[in-house]
Amino acid sequence: MDATAAQDDPDATVVVVGAGLSGLTAARELHRRGVDVIVLEAADRIGGRAMAETTALGSRIDLGGQWIGHDHHRIMALATELGATRYPMHTGTLPQVIDRGRKLPVASPSVLPAGVALVGLGALSFTGTPDRWNGSTVDAWLRRLPGRTSRRLLEVVASISWTADLDRYSVHAMARMVRQQGGLRTILSTRGGAQDSLLTEGVGTLTDRLAAGLGARVRTGHQVTSVVRDEHGVTVHTGSGAFRAAKAIVTVPPPVAARIEHRPPLPADRVALERNTYMGSVYKAIAVFEQPFWRERGRAEFLVLDSPGRAVFDTTPPGGPGHLCTLVAGPEARALDNLDAESRRQTLLAPLVPHLGPDILKPASWHEKAWHLDEHAGGGYVAVPEPGTTEGIMPLPHTPLGNVHWAGTETADEHAGYLEGAIASGLRAAREVTDALPRPQTSSAP
Repeated sequence: MDATAAQDDPDATVVVVGAGLSGLTAARELHRRGVDVIVLEAADRIGGRAMAETTALGSRIDLGGQWIGHDHHRIMALATELGATRYPMHTGTLPQVIDRGRKLPVASPSVLPAGVALVGLGALSFTGTPDRWNGSTVDAWLRRLPGRTSRRLLEVVASISWTADLDRYSVHAMARMVRQQGGLRTILSTRGGAQDSLLTEGVGTLTDRLAAGLGARVRTGHQVTSVVRDEHGVTVHTGSGAFRAAKAIVTVPPPVAARIEHRPPLPADRVALERNTYMGSVYKAIAVFEQPFWRERGRAEFLVLDSPGRAVFDTTPPGGPGHLCTLVAGPEARALDNLDAESRRQTLLAPLVPHLGPDILKPASWHEKAWHLDEHAGGGYVAVPEPGTTEGIMPLPHTPLGNVHWAGTETADEHAGYLEGAIASGLRAAREVTDALPRPQTSSAP
């Protein structure tokens, strides 16, 4: 398509780049306001960092973002509107810690120093960290703490919470993230915290239904290669052609958005944001069983310190079947890439036999996703800043650049990094665009 000709005959009023929860929310809100919109998605599926699958037993599981926090009201409302069913996590007060195959009492001397360090981090997150800590990595901070077990416990907690490489993540950025996300108690808690509940149908079902409501306005397999801005609007180029519009909303995270060429070039602060951030590394697996048989022996919520360090959650929906979710993050997630699927399953499930019984080795189906290998998502959960830089500390700036607007969970003013933040950012970007578009001219009666 010739961009000059398209200027007189636009393809849409707004082009949204990215069909994740943020982009689909923005597109739906614009469509509801009577604005013609097209969504361009590079992948051959929609959902972005949300992704649901159907198991061998017919249940739905999320291989991407899945948890709903106790105060995440936007996604609760969306789930109700789209006919999804929310259920609470099956959880206790604290996860059980497994180290060298043994369960450790939470009050054991080897674990208590980690608790003291977490209390200190929580205090720092609200009082502020010295500027010099922006160049000090979490990995270096952990090495100064006493006790191998407490250090390893904090390493696993930090990796799972933020999916960053801890030698590429500053203490300052971590403390800012803790404050921005409501404090450590909220971040680390299941019931009453950020992992309070789930959806029986899966969060991925929400993105599926949002896309279905937009129909042919959502185009998969359209990787955006460049965005050309001018005084009249934007021309968004893809491998499948160009699209002309008055406005564009870019919803993909900065490290992924860095692949898009902008003409005229982006300002220095936006270039720095894309250059100085990277996507976290995270591997997620869900084992599915006829029933959550492990509940006969107790809870299945663990922090496993043995390599690979991981978190294990019972995410079983009401009435079953049994879902056992495992998260591995950072370099240890990437190390799993060297194994085949069967070896990964054995590596993750076999150490649980002493605690949950031998049936844990016989799931009806096994589902896994290494998000750092997803070329379009780039990784997960979010973009994180390189040490010594401040551009990637959430919430990320979202001031429009001419006719280009920015969204994505990292830009949310509240609940950044969560599904709730994705929805909030999409709604905010849709309002910005609507307010900036010319008002329709009304003719007066003669």
